[in-house]
Amino acid sequence: MTNELDNELLSPEERKKHTLRAMVRGTYDLQKQRIMAGNRIVMQFRSRVLGIKGDQKEEDIDKDTKKVIDMMKVHYKNITKGIAAKLDDEFKKPSKRSFKGNEIISEYSELCMLHQYFELEAMEARGFRQIESVLDEHPIYTRFLRQVVGVGPALAGYIISEIDISKAPYPASLEKYIGIDVVMEIDPETGEITGSHGRSMRKEDMITVKYKAKDGTEKEKLSLTFKKDLRAKMIGVLASCFLRSRSPYSNNYYNYKNRISNAPEHKDKTLLHKHRMATRYMLKFFVRDLYIAWKYVSDMEIKPAYEAAKLGILHNGVTFDDYVKKFLLENVKDYDENTLKLAPYAG
Repeated sequence: MTNELDNELLSPEERKKHTLRAMVRGTYDLQKQRIMAGNRIVMQFRSRVLGIKGDQKEEDIDKDTKKVIDMMKVHYKNITKGIAAKLDDEFKKPSKRSFKGNEIISEYSELCMLHQYFELEAMEARGFRQIESVLDEHPIYTRFLRQVVGVGPALAGYIISEIDISKAPYPASLEKYIGIDVVMEIDPETGEITGSHGRSMRKEDMITVKYKAKDGTEKEKLSLTFKKDLRAKMIGVLASCFLRSRSPYSNNYYNYKNRISNAPEHKDKTLLHKHRMATRYMLKFFVRDLYIAWKYVSDMEIKPAYEAAKLGILHNGVTFDDYVKKFLLENVKDYDENTLKLAPYAG
């Protein structure tokens, strides 16, 4: 956590980013509380609303949540409609004196429970609106992310606040930080590459890092190479948004999934395994574009992707320089080739 003294040493841009990060994390914390409160409401009311017995399996609860919450909103509004002017000054909810229940909300305490949920829901919505209002201060949002189909203000705020693009010299550096890179499997005896797999939290995918213990001595420990929460948000949320919105990035998912589904070497992989492979493949295209756009709007040098540095071309056969120029022209607002800084490479 940055203290007041540290905050004074930050540049204006860094201070904006720290503030955005605090807003984003705070709003997502509210979202977690709201979800937990919603699950409690479902447990309390699902038998009355849906006629479900109490021995329902826990994994089925999520299927009922939206249905129960939507129905409880109707009952809550019906009870509070006629007494909206008689609010308790302390809690801003219908007072106990004016409460009249119905067949679903029969107790005043249940009305208070619902009131807490709707208050959390309103606070969460306000939080995300406020995040959107400050995103205009960040060029990567106004000039690129705002136009990306599937990336809403909440996700954009999370990406901007959790990634320091100055610490990613190459597109592959950003992939590794997010946790969507591929780990080479090397034979310990011969040193030859025997295969590869998507990076995970397995012990063999971790790296050894040094740290200073409480007693002042330097020690070593195994550590992840990526930010776990960021990876979860990119794979679990952003990828789903791309697929649901039919974002242009989703074409990479479907094309790759079709390709590996018909490849003999992948015939033994499960559908889930293939989905994860295609998801990672799709996100790599977005991360590469995010790297290019963010470096450009930040007036930083753009270094080539791995395949371009080694082979001189990308997968689609174009040079990296040509891809960068075409991408920026078509996707980044106010692009000026005269301000572009491209690092030289083998191609």
